[in-house]
Amino acid sequence: MALRIHSLEDRAAPAWDAFVQATPAATFFHLTPWARVIREAFGHRTYYAYAERDGAILGVLPLARMRTRLFGDSLASTPFCVYGGAVAVEEAARLALEAHALDLQKKLRVPCLEYRRLDAADAGWQGRSPLYFTFRKPIALTGDDTKDMQKNIPRKQRAEVRKAIERFKLTSVSDGDTDRLHRIYAESVRNLGSPVFPRRYFRLLGQAFPGAHDVTTVLHEGNPVAAVLNFHFRDQVLPYYGGGTQAARGLSANDFMYWEVMRRAGNERGATLFDFGRSKAGTGAFAYKRNWGFTEEELHYCYRLAPGAAVPENNPNNPKYKLVIAAWKRLPLAVANLLGPPLVRGLG
Repeated sequence: MALRIHSLEDRAAPAWDAFVQATPAATFFHLTPWARVIREAFGHRTYYAYAERDGAILGVLPLARMRTRLFGDSLASTPFCVYGGAVAVEEAARLALEAHALDLQKKLRVPCLEYRRLDAADAGWQGRSPLYFTFRKPIALTGDDTKDMQKNIPRKQRAEVRKAIERFKLTSVSDGDTDRLHRIYAESVRNLGSPVFPRRYFRLLGQAFPGAHDVTTVLHEGNPVAAVLNFHFRDQVLPYYGGGTQAARGLSANDFMYWEVMRRAGNERGATLFDFGRSKAGTGAFAYKRNWGFTEEELHYCYRLAPGAAVPENNPNNPKYKLVIAAWKRLPLAVANLLGPPLVRGLG
């Protein structure tokens, strides 16, 4: 039978997700629950498609359209995710999915089609100057915290973790409390000058990945001071949305938190790869991950543009946002939490 392209329906989701789990090039962000999260949290239309022959899925392509007044119109694989693009086990399936994406771009009259590639830009697609980098490295844990810490994190970070434990008596809990996480995260991103995601988004992520997420929260004298939402995929742990209160830095809470994520994931779930996620070059997060002993890998985001369209620059490195970021840092937290969610729809 001929190769066919289908739009994702609920009945095909289990087969799609089984394909993703079994295909090394696929990532956590290719899983189907992201489609519902993106639709319900942000109101964006999703266009998930798969290539099939004789009832077998040979390739998948998650796509969503971000269309906002402030930040323009794009079709991306996938917004709010680090990695994306078509994944296939046959070249014919990959090319068919690419052709489908280009046809959809033309039909919808979207100026920009974006793939978020980990390894290399697709042939014939326009790249961009290096901006986003990901940070990943193997971890090896045996349950001996002293030896494990020495094997997996640099000396300076080990000292910070020990200080957090011995001097500040920090502890951690692991559960699914996304509301507690959101309160801490909202304060953290406001202090960085960024709008916050809606609380509903975090709740939907927890519902969408019930067995593949947890929240690690750091406590000082019983009070939460830092927290991070982690995803678990195959043998990987992906700390994704995290932050700390004003007190966290002086308590070494962030270093302790990420060690706890690493320790728990390795010992409790058997994780062997720590994916620290993407950061922009020249940012504090970029430097922090380097200091943790990670080597950056460039992400090859690539584009197909309609005539006259340009690669989007909706990121804090864009000079036109400098004054906005400075002003946002001074907003009362309640005001930032009210104004942030509508804005962040276009910043995926």
